[in-house]
Amino acid sequence: MNPTQHREVFVTEDGAETDLDLGHYERFTGIKATKDDNITTGKIYNELLKKERRGDYLGKTVQVIPHVTDLIKSFIFNGTEGLDFVICEIGGTVGDIESQPFLEAIRQVNYTLGKQRVILIHLTLIPYLTAAQELNIKTTRYYIMPQ
Repeated sequence: MNPTQHREVFVTEDGAETDLDLGHYERFTGIKATKDDNITTGKIYNELLKKERRGDYLGKTVQVIPHVTDLIKSFIFNGTEGLDFVICEIGGTVGDIESQPFLEAIRQVNYTLGKQRVILIHLTLIPYLTAAQELNIKTTRYYIMPQ
């Protein structure tokens, strides 16, 4: 992880450099985090390329939906057998195209498992603009209102 972009990083016991948030989750839950508890867009696309080069897609056109979203979902559920719940944080900035495959994957998880088994919690910054003397809700509104 680039320290100029991410500032502090958290290093798991198996040596993975991850976002600092993973360290907070480790301390909060008391469960040791590993490299498999952190996914990046780079890891997803690296796995996608490996699968494509192995011929796993049988020459079909590789697409964000379903191929990328399926990889994200498989990562989320990998190693979750016997667990009561999974916390899956999706970082990024609301409206950025880089987050869209992850948000779509979570939408699919919500649809597949149903509202009885999934809770989605969305946290966004709503800054106060002193010059305008108002809250700026543009990014929050963008995310929660259908386009």
